[in-house]
Amino acid sequence: MTLAGRKRGKKQAATGERRMPDPAALLAWYDRHARRLPWRAKPGETSDPYRVWLSEIMLQQTTVKAVLPRYADFLCRWPDVTALAAAELGEVLAAWAGLGYYARARNLHACAREVVERHGSRFPATEGELRALPGIGDYTAAAIAAIAFGARATPIDGNIERVVARLFAVATPLPAAKPEIRSLALALTPDERAGDFAQSLMDLGATLCSPRRPACGLCPVVSGCEAHAQGLAEILPYRDAKAERPTRRGVAFVALSEDGAVLLRERPLKGLLGGMLETPSSPWTERGESANAALDHAPLKAPWREVTGLVAHTFTHFHLELSIYFAEVPAKTKLNAAAHPERCRWVHVRDLHEAALPSLMCKVLAHALEEKRLRPQARVAGAQPRARRRSA
Repeated sequence: MTLAGRKRGKKQAATGERRMPDPAALLAWYDRHARRLPWRAKPGETSDPYRVWLSEIMLQQTTVKAVLPRYADFLCRWPDVTALAAAELGEVLAAWAGLGYYARARNLHACAREVVERHGSRFPATEGELRALPGIGDYTAAAIAAIAFGARATPIDGNIERVVARLFAVATPLPAAKPEIRSLALALTPDERAGDFAQSLMDLGATLCSPRRPACGLCPVVSGCEAHAQGLAEILPYRDAKAERPTRRGVAFVALSEDGAVLLRERPLKGLLGGMLETPSSPWTERGESANAALDHAPLKAPWREVTGLVAHTFTHFHLELSIYFAEVPAKTKLNAAAHPERCRWVHVRDLHEAALPSLMCKVLAHALEEKRLRPQARVAGAQPRARRRSA
């Protein structure tokens, strides 16, 4: 312990204050127990800013388990920022399919191009310069600056937020507590090894200081944890109740040509699922539409049949329920204006795995094509149910 640390300890003992968490203890724990992740530099190596940036973008709102195989695929296809900048956006979106939050993929591609064109293929080292790049906010800028360049910066992700709220027994509920937590985390960050310290907080939150049933007995900084001392570790951080998500409804049209191709349409670049492929659909509204009204949005004239059951999906701000209309059509069937033909293409079923399809549309296609395989009784959309005949 340093002289300053001994003096601080004596003062705390005299005043009855609890000892502050010790960053050195957490770093020592990290040196022994750090998770082995492919984007992390090994001891003695220098972190690669490209790998740090790529991993941080992928890990936003996504688990490490889900990211690991996709990260490896991305790195194999685009081993550096120059290669990624040279790729077509459609390729990047297709490789991203299934990870969700697709604006990240668009910004990833835009950021790579800006780093190449404006920074000579080298990531800037300061938080301010990093924040100016597409798709990089406060957290990602701090993470790259600290981990890749050793700057004294403090990224705050969900794990770090929870750890700091418990260490200091922050009573203010989230999200109002965010500024206080950020200030406390910055005060805790050491001048040296700031990147390792940030990752040690991440690992502590991911392994020991978990949302439920934290393993306080194994925690390297439990002696300085106010939440543990007060018996609040399993309760903190407090959170304000979230507003209930509304439910929107719509109709998705799945057209299958006689040569085995499915009609897909590219969504506008701006907005939800921007640039990804979809089956042509009606607007998603809370009121929904009748079958006849929904057919006004059909992409082509066909004997549309309503598939039994709904496809449900949850986005950040709303739930979605889609009815599925299915039709088999001749090859080269003419599209109508509602289809927005300039954004449509036919993709063979065998090539769908390579298309930039979000998870929602994978569900839609699986549901519709399963209907074709099983051939359940489906009724023509808009048709009135046939009256039952009375028995004699």
